[in-house]
Amino acid sequence: MTRPSAPAGPFQPVPSRRPLPVAVLLVVAVVLLQALLVPLFAAPAANLAPRDLPVVVAGPAPAAEQLVARLDSTAPGAFEVTRLPDGAAADRALRDREAYAAFVLGPDGPTLHTASAASPTVAALLGQAAGELSAGRPVPVVDVVPADPDDPRGAGLAGGFFPIALTALVVGALLYLLVGSRLARLAGLLCFGLLVGVAGPLVLQGWLGLLPGDPLAVGAVLGLVGLAIAATVNGLGALLGRPGVGLGAVLVFLVGNPLSAVAAAPELLPQPWGQFGQWLPMGAGGTLLRSTAFFDGAGGGMPLLVLAGYAAAGLLLVAVARPRPAAHPGTPPALAPLAPLTDEDERALSGK
Repeated sequence: MTRPSAPAGPFQPVPSRRPLPVAVLLVVAVVLLQALLVPLFAAPAANLAPRDLPVVVAGPAPAAEQLVARLDSTAPGAFEVTRLPDGAAADRALRDREAYAAFVLGPDGPTLHTASAASPTVAALLGQAAGELSAGRPVPVVDVVPADPDDPRGAGLAGGFFPIALTALVVGALLYLLVGSRLARLAGLLCFGLLVGVAGPLVLQGWLGLLPGDPLAVGAVLGLVGLAIAATVNGLGALLGRPGVGLGAVLVFLVGNPLSAVAAAPELLPQPWGQFGQWLPMGAGGTLLRSTAFFDGAGGGMPLLVLAGYAAAGLLLVAVARPRPAAHPGTPPALAPLAPLTDEDERALSGK
């Protein structure tokens, strides 16, 4: 006779005949993963510097040519310079997100025009560069598109964007793990995007006051970001199973977060990683949010297409991938291997 052992629960450890080697291998694998993640997060932050940063030089030709030559010789490869005739044209380029700043040359010397809303970090770096180019003389600064006065350094925007991305990842994973119905998953993803679009402006604009702009437009962007991330994670899970959920987490968060440049600018990160980050949901979402809130949508066309592509692809995978089988009510849990009864158990059962 045999007796059944207790059912193995989903969170119970798997028995192993060699627990020590398994424990050592597990720890080694996690430390190797840590060794890969530390430079992924730390290296971009530690190596912020202009790399083909779009700037404008505006003014009379001889003086403008001299300034362009000084920029090239002082910081080779740091700036991608566009020549424009005057300060008005330079300011239009800043408002259209075609450049981060402009050196405007006038009778009294250069003036630095910035768009700190695009990146307070870049505005600060260019302020230092302008001082070096003028041999230490003060350079007047005109902020054409300023950051929000309640968040002048942009830290609040970056900090508020992070939880939206994190919760979107969690929702995408949980909908795959806990919901077996394809239609219910689609409804859950769409509902999540809608609710993020409502709650995001209420918190970031109404409560914290960190973002200007039309609440409907800002809400649409935040909702699309949430939907794109959640749908990507859920769609990869529908396609590949649980490894797909892990792949989605790596793609949109472990890789996408340090390369997103939400708190800086893509042109400040080592290349090509800065530009690669803009093809991931977090990078595209941060850029689109700034464009919508501060620039009336200027420069937001490409990140909008990137986010819409992730959202559409994820929803399509959920819709067409084979749904995982759901357990029927009353189905008994899987039993562990049966162990033989001992002599003492047999005597007890026989009444002896």
